Amino acid sequence: MAQDDDASYKLLFSSPEMVRDLVVGFMPHPWLRHLDFSTLQRMACGYVTDDLRQRNGDVLWRVQADGEWVYLYLLLEFQSTVDPYMAVRVSSYVGLLYQDLIRADALLPDRRL
Repeated sequence: MAQDDDASYKLLFSSPEMVRDLVVGFMPHPWLRHLDFSTLQRMACGYVTDDLRQRNGDVLWRVQADGEWVYLYLLLEFQSTVDPYMAVRVSSYVGLLYQDLIRADALLPDRRL
């Protein structure tokens, strides 16, 4: 059942309109006015680690904010049991995204992530 839910949510949030509604609905913050939701692009979310293991994240989008790309990583994890190390797992997905951006030379001009 958890895998069905996971797949359903991944499909649901593969729609740019749903992602926009999620971001605007759950993060009502002034900086949102800088996001150009017409530029939303879904990104590949599979990675290969330095030790050649494949890892797949959930849903990754990017959107332009004031002319620069901002990445929106939607981590949708449904577990049938409690995973006491979920924070480590989530951190590893974000770290793999950063590694991928560094390898692709996709950092901002001042090398900020």
